[in-house]
Amino acid sequence: MSGKRLPETIAYVKITRQSWQQGCLEGEVRAGDFEWQFNWSFRRGQLSVKPSQGRALIQEPLGRFLEQRDYQLEPGGDYAFTIRAEI
Repeated sequence: MSGKRLPETIAYVKITRQSWQQGCLEGEVRAGDFEWQFNWSFRRGQLSVKPSQGRALIQEPLGRFLEQRDYQLEPGGDYAFTIRAEI
């Protein structure tokens, strides 16, 4: 094993809307030079990320972050998580 570190990028998440009745969470995520809007229907386990440019880089790590922190996330809150890739 070499001493080389994996690249890392910090993703910044802002929650803009939350509805327990509808079972959804909406927000924005930024990483590198990219910005996306997301809608997470947590009752159905569906995550929609737009625009499509760079979506493959963020969708899986964002989904994991949302699932791990779901009850801690609130509208107006700013959050961050690390992605093990350079974006």
